[in-house]
Amino acid sequence: MGVVYDYYRAADRQAAAEKPDSPRAVEKPMAGVPSFDAVDAKGIDPIVILGKFIALARETPYSLGLVQTITVYPPPEGAPATVEEWEALPDDSPYKEGAGIEELSVDVRDTLAGISDSRLGQLAEGWAQIEEFADFPPDEGFLLEVLTELRGLAQRAQKEDQMIYCWIGG
Repeated sequence: MGVVYDYYRAADRQAAAEKPDSPRAVEKPMAGVPSFDAVDAKGIDPIVILGKFIALARETPYSLGLVQTITVYPPPEGAPATVEEWEALPDDSPYKEGAGIEELSVDVRDTLAGISDSRLGQLAEGWAQIEEFADFPPDEGFLLEVLTELRGLAQRAQKEDQMIYCWIGG
């Protein structure tokens, strides 16, 4: 199936990490699982693919450090620090398998929120040209749809003084 990325907003890191193994972008709410304002971005990771979009939007060269994230789950304070600690983890440890949650920086949120209607189509076309889409081009209109949804999510997060998170599962 591959890795999937759901982008969503939450009031704080604790709320963002509630039920961390549950997808965020679901069509039908599930009993006992929090409901989030979320975008199903399929295979669009925050560092490279979204990062290349952010570079386009800012009209700046892409670099690996352009999109900064903070790991929310699994909690970094419990992460193994040595190879020995890593090897001692049980197979079902969240550090070895399961979902991850990253908080995107305010500047990424604000870049997405600030995209004008007049730039949406042009940016989606430019984004479609990145190397990561060369072998598997997105379906017609998918990037424009995702971009429009991410912009709306970022605007709502900005209005509510919330952050955007990325749920990573597979």
